[in-house]
Amino acid sequence: MTENPGKLFTFQIDSAAAEERLDLFLTDQFDELSRSYIQKLSKDGFVLVNNKPVKCGYSLRENDVVSVMIPEKIVPDILAEDIPLNILYEDEDVLIVNKPKGMVVHPAAGHYSGTLVNAIMYHCRDSLSGINGIMRPGIVHRIDKDTSGSLIICKNDFSHNAIALQLKDHTAKRIYKGIVCGHLKEAEGIVDAPIGRDGKDRKKMCVNPPSGISRPAITHYRKIGESDKNYDYAEFRLETGRTHQIRVHMASIYRPLLGDLVYGNDDMFHPEGQVLHAEVIGFVHPRTNEYMEFSAPVPEYFTEILKKLNIS
Repeated sequence: MTENPGKLFTFQIDSAAAEERLDLFLTDQFDELSRSYIQKLSKDGFVLVNNKPVKCGYSLRENDVVSVMIPEKIVPDILAEDIPLNILYEDEDVLIVNKPKGMVVHPAAGHYSGTLVNAIMYHCRDSLSGINGIMRPGIVHRIDKDTSGSLIICKNDFSHNAIALQLKDHTAKRIYKGIVCGHLKEAEGIVDAPIGRDGKDRKKMCVNPPSGISRPAITHYRKIGESDKNYDYAEFRLETGRTHQIRVHMASIYRPLLGDLVYGNDDMFHPEGQVLHAEVIGFVHPRTNEYMEFSAPVPEYFTEILKKLNIS
């Protein structure tokens, strides 16, 4: 276990987060912290808005400056582990990996070993960005545990800031492939529906949450194959990057991803976890300013399912 000095985090509120509850906003920013812990920090004076203490139910306003001091605590040592990586590209600034299905991206409660972070710490040694702290070195974006595919790892703070800006501005290219339950009503379309925390289960997301606290989310979909067993093979392009976005959006139009027992139904045929693959990642290289694009091959388990469903 390692002593972790108190650290100050500062956020400037934009129009998308305006009117959101302070505690809910901060819960979204710190995945590893519970809402109750955020509320305790607020009550203990560790959360300020415009340099003044406020209640955790405070409704944020555009241009508010939120300061959060995470006090010193004991955190587990995150150890480098010699875990094989499927590397698509690497240079002194970025590492592009093809994450396998079933691997957690970064350590959290219950997952302190066997994660992608453990693997990249071994591979990159001390060459990882530190912006997201000791629990998430190099991690600038994520995909779910049971989603496979392309992921950018940043090897220094310079590349991290540049890639983060492209993700924020929606200029990075992200294309996924997945299998949905049922046939899509249209060959291609757009789901434009804001996503926020589910009011009953904070681990889940939903469109147009009852609380009204949500962020814009846009997913483009296109059918690329179908099965006579009532499944479609689809391609998804993210215009935004909200938590569980594709899974939530497809469930919202009654075409949940095959295997998604969180947002879908208990289908007679389902593997372990959603059948979703982050195939393409494209971005402007932070140092050369040249556009780069990488494609992760669809994994074997995925192709086997396509064969079983006779999707063409």
